Amino acid sequence: MPLSTSILLTIALAPLVGCLLAGFLGKQIGRAGAHSVTILGLLVSCGLAFYVLYQLVWGGAPNYNQDIYTWFAIGKYSASVGFMVDRLTAMMMVVVTFVSLLVHVYTIGYMADDDGYQRFFSYISLFTFSMLMLVMSNNFLQLFFGWEAVGLVSYLLIGFWFKRPTAIFANLKAFVVNRVGDFGFLLGISAVLYFLGSLDYNTVFAAAPELAGKTLQITANTQWDAATVICICLFIGAMGKSAQVPLHVWLPDSMEGPTPISALIHAATMVTAGIFMVARMSPLFELSQTALSFVLVIGATGALFTGLIGIVQNDIKRVVAYSTLSQLGYMTVALGVSAYAGAVFHLMTHAFFKALLFLGAGSVIIAMHHEQDMRYMGGLRKYMPITWITMWIGSLALVAIPFTSGFYSKDAIIEAVGESHRWGSGYAYVCVMAGAFVTALYTFRQMYLTFHGKERFTVVAHHGHGHHDEHDDHGHHKPGELAHAPHESPWVVTLPLILLAIPSLLVGFFTAGPMLFGGWFGSAIHVDEANNVLGEMAREFPGALHKGLEGFASGPFGLVLLAFVIQTYIYLFNPALAGRIKAALHPLWTVLDRKYWIDDLYFAVFAKGGQKLGRLFWKAGDAAVIDGVMVDGTTALTHRVAAGMRRLQSGYLYQYAFAMILGLILLLGGYWLFGSMPAAQ
Repeated sequence: MPLSTSILLTIALAPLVGCLLAGFLGKQIGRAGAHSVTILGLLVSCGLAFYVLYQLVWGGAPNYNQDIYTWFAIGKYSASVGFMVDRLTAMMMVVVTFVSLLVHVYTIGYMADDDGYQRFFSYISLFTFSMLMLVMSNNFLQLFFGWEAVGLVSYLLIGFWFKRPTAIFANLKAFVVNRVGDFGFLLGISAVLYFLGSLDYNTVFAAAPELAGKTLQITANTQWDAATVICICLFIGAMGKSAQVPLHVWLPDSMEGPTPISALIHAATMVTAGIFMVARMSPLFELSQTALSFVLVIGATGALFTGLIGIVQNDIKRVVAYSTLSQLGYMTVALGVSAYAGAVFHLMTHAFFKALLFLGAGSVIIAMHHEQDMRYMGGLRKYMPITWITMWIGSLALVAIPFTSGFYSKDAIIEAVGESHRWGSGYAYVCVMAGAFVTALYTFRQMYLTFHGKERFTVVAHHGHGHHDEHDDHGHHKPGELAHAPHESPWVVTLPLILLAIPSLLVGFFTAGPMLFGGWFGSAIHVDEANNVLGEMAREFPGALHKGLEGFASGPFGLVLLAFVIQTYIYLFNPALAGRIKAALHPLWTVLDRKYWIDDLYFAVFAKGGQKLGRLFWKAGDAAVIDGVMVDGTTALTHRVAAGMRRLQSGYLYQYAFAMILGLILLLGGYWLFGSMPAAQ
């Protein structure tokens, strides 16, 4: 049976209703009311999303594409609110709503003592609504609405603790960097409208072959291929949202927001928007090999070089954040070699294990009284067994141990790059292979520093703070000093960890065959036959079971095993060696610790440079011309004229009589002089 419009509207609007109730009636309904209405909205939305996926895959329902409301119509151009739901959309709907639902439940425990409890639930529900509008859209304008909405809500959530200067700096940074990407995205959408005359997906994709041979004249002697310009501009938008080099700098700073929103941003919303968008636009990207090579090189650079920064991080959340940057690079690499199905498959598996790792890190932070520095942790496995086990599952999926979900998605990307002959694929292959080793290095380091080895914290008497004092520099006297011993988090925290651990471990095994090699996405993804690397790999795919067994003999697993041996020896048997390695590699360590000085460069050139340029324009333009000439000058001139006129108004009759006689003489003299002159011939 066909999909119902009312069901799709309910999926999109249920989180919005919860957002409005929690936001505007938060004081009336209280904390329990706020989390109840938002979780109920997500529960409805998630349940219906699973139903839609079932109908499309097993129920025989056709794809849905329908306009619901006409936004505006100007001449031959019009814009509508509508939905296009195929298997790609349905998969994204399930991932977004399922992860968001678990984050909502988790938030009950994590934000229990926060004054902005109702406001936070309102924001995260609005975030989910925005992402759903983005993935369900059937046109570019609605896509752009959802695109900007997730950017706005991320600004609100990253700066949720607005009394912290670091949080305000982080949300402004995210907002400004994304404006750069969004400008390119808007140019791409404008170019689509200019060349193809429509913003409707189906119309644009059907007319896409017409772009062949069309050019855009940049200068008198310079012309660029239209398809390349469109795709690169669209991808610049993805570089901002999905934090690709060099627009990646906002994502690590987003850790200033509460941990639940870190999980939501990094796993199911915002950063996945760019990956989804490029996959959705595959009919356009397949027209430009140049654009795909650009995507490939950018993704490969991020996969390796942002991952390297994670090795030197001591903040437990920032390690996971740099892991996200690296994994987004893997997804982008897959897009660059036309393995779109591989990109969105890794997006799905990554959503589960990355949400698990973030929420697990949050559970540790709760136990450590909001201490986030791993150097003051250690030995937590005996205090937090559920968190320990579930985080190990997420970590094994992240490093792509065979049979975990991350193995099937990540190794498929590495193989696809090896199969590709596109320009840049050789560089990309080196980066993704090295990235597998780097990922294992920082992941095992994080787990050992947090859960294993000796305890590097002390329990001391502490007065005056609860366990949720995020606003006072971790809520205790000194780093490593706790008011009481760590303990396992409440069930509202551990239940989402367990529910995320299951798909992190199993979903890849059951879905790799159809989603990667079985054409599961159907017409939602378009790949030219000459670029179909996954099609080449499908001929040799032995099945999920044999693929997992073969994984133990693969190159990436060998690199992971090497990293495991290195980190196990260092952090379990010879901890002092870590300090000696850091000292020996101090120059390299400094480069990574300073994040290649990219943030410093942006701050010095763009932030400080913008300020200096603004002051120059202010002094030369605003102060000198507008204030000095137009405002102050006009005022001074008026003052002088008024002062002169004031002297003439003396109030003495003889002066007025003299002025009248003088004026009459001048009038008669002028008439006599000019009136007697002969008229011009």
